[in-house]
Amino acid sequence: MTPCSRFFVLFCLLPCLARLAGAQSDPTLARTGMYLMNIYDLNVTEYTFYADFYLWFKWQGEADPMQIEFVNAVEKWAFTSSPFHEEAVEKSGGYRYNGMRAEGRFYHSFDLRRFPLDQHELDIRIENVEHPLEELRYISDDTQALFRMDFVIPGWRILGAQIEAHSNFYDTDFGEPDEVDGSSFSNFTYKLRIARPLSYFLLKLLLPLLVVLAASVGALFIHPAYMDARISLPIGGLLSCVFLQQSYSSALPDVGYMVLMDKIYLLSYLFIATIMLRVIWAGNARKRRKEVTDAEGFASKDRRLGMLFMLLFLLGTGALLWWG
Repeated sequence: MTPCSRFFVLFCLLPCLARLAGAQSDPTLARTGMYLMNIYDLNVTEYTFYADFYLWFKWQGEADPMQIEFVNAVEKWAFTSSPFHEEAVEKSGGYRYNGMRAEGRFYHSFDLRRFPLDQHELDIRIENVEHPLEELRYISDDTQALFRMDFVIPGWRILGAQIEAHSNFYDTDFGEPDEVDGSSFSNFTYKLRIARPLSYFLLKLLLPLLVVLAASVGALFIHPAYMDARISLPIGGLLSCVFLQQSYSSALPDVGYMVLMDKIYLLSYLFIATIMLRVIWAGNARKRRKEVTDAEGFASKDRRLGMLFMLLFLLGTGALLWWG
């Protein structure tokens, strides 16, 4: 091959070599951090919450990590963000730095199976919309404080927070035939772990139910001669349980499964129904026998059954709390 031919072949291969070198180059690594200021209007029925936070990036390279999309943001027309600087600031070590303060509404799929002992991870997800994974990757910045010191969410306990980086693969070509294999983009996620306070379950939900059930089981401690008084207590307890269940159900979204509190109320309905059946059976049996001595025997047995039923209900509730 003549020198001219070699030069011609090399000239034709230059674009391919350049593309190959660019494809094999290391992606831009953007150190990313987030500092949460406020979370408010946390609405479980609509699966949304509002968040106010700071977000910043430190990187080396040409890819701009500021070109982001908040993946789980809703009502984007009302979303606000203010960058720290109009252009990235050069820092020591060749790093570039910029960030923003943002505020908006986000979507979170609340899993309420453990209500009212449920825990959730409120997440804020960002993704770069300009550069695929092989060009830009987000990595977590080394920072200890992830939310302000006096940060609170009324009605919830703050369990902690964490940040993590991962990738998101889109199994589609977005209408471009050249992208038949799909595309991967770098994601960054902020997670805030929250839980309902235990006092909400014990004092507002369980305590009223226990009072109603104690009044219902009191029917078994009334002398069998007073049939009307005995049957009225579990009937009143049944109606009270229905109203109590509706009071908390109205604050929950329509879901296709039973929450933990529903299972406890289902157990309480079975408890009250058992008491009613025992009262009816004892009353009918006493009338059939028509013996005064049987009344004392029924009363003694009913008292023992009342204590047994209450113990079984507490054991059943404990089992639901442990495995439910």
